[in-house]
Amino acid sequence: MPQRRVVTGRSQEPRVRFTEELRLLRTERGLSLRKLAEEVGWDASQFGKMESGRTLGSPEVVQALDQHYGTPGLLLAMWELAAADPTQFREQYRRYMLLEAEAISLWHYAVSAPPGLLQTAGYAREALAVGWIKGPELEQQVEARVGRRQLLEGDDPPLFRVILSEAVLRTSLRDEKAWRDQLENLVEAAERPNITLQVLPFSAGPHGLMNTAVMFLRLPGGRTVAYSENDLRGELVEEDTSVELLQRRYDAMRDLALSPAESRKFILRMLEEMPCEP
Repeated sequence: MPQRRVVTGRSQEPRVRFTEELRLLRTERGLSLRKLAEEVGWDASQFGKMESGRTLGSPEVVQALDQHYGTPGLLLAMWELAAADPTQFREQYRRYMLLEAEAISLWHYAVSAPPGLLQTAGYAREALAVGWIKGPELEQQVEARVGRRQLLEGDDPPLFRVILSEAVLRTSLRDEKAWRDQLENLVEAAERPNITLQVLPFSAGPHGLMNTAVMFLRLPGGRTVAYSENDLRGELVEEDTSVELLQRRYDAMRDLALSPAESRKFILRMLEEMPCEP
């Protein structure tokens, strides 16, 4: 087979291609970052971070650039591809990310941290920093994790059931404001019609998933796969017998959990117990 011809010579990776396009559009017009900021009305440092790949920026700033450059919808479409690009996640999660985007319903059991789909930027940043990620890579990983929340939004989001071990709610962040924001985000999520949130209290005692976070994805066609994770590794489980075993453990644990209404009250009580903000 003949080698594929390179038409533009630019990157085929969505995130890199997006940053290249931003730089090209600006330099073709002879604009400095400062001048661009003056004309568009956003901070120059924001554009610098976007062009260096440290952040994708928000859809609002990308829409403003589309309007400024006279490229209606082009940059926003490239931004959407970059935000959804699974290569921005660490290797062991990539196949799971691809399947997650296709899922028509999801179930999650969280052992010690809120699921990524419900994490705030503040929570994600502190949690990822514990793994010695820092600098531009940290910001990229935070942005990628928070960007996953778009999966649960839109006109027809998938159904999402999450069971939180009480340990998730007792392991607070060092930053009290960031922790309050995370708890408030969980309360807000519990009120959304496509999300069912339950808390598994310590009083439930031992169960079959005490040390394992697990996510189930129901895919088009009815097939279900699972992803199990501990501190050392994650594993995509696709073999039917193994998935069935994990589902039985999940169902047994769900019977021990608080009801959705009781779970929401549980989180609200934790918010009330927090020190008042100055």
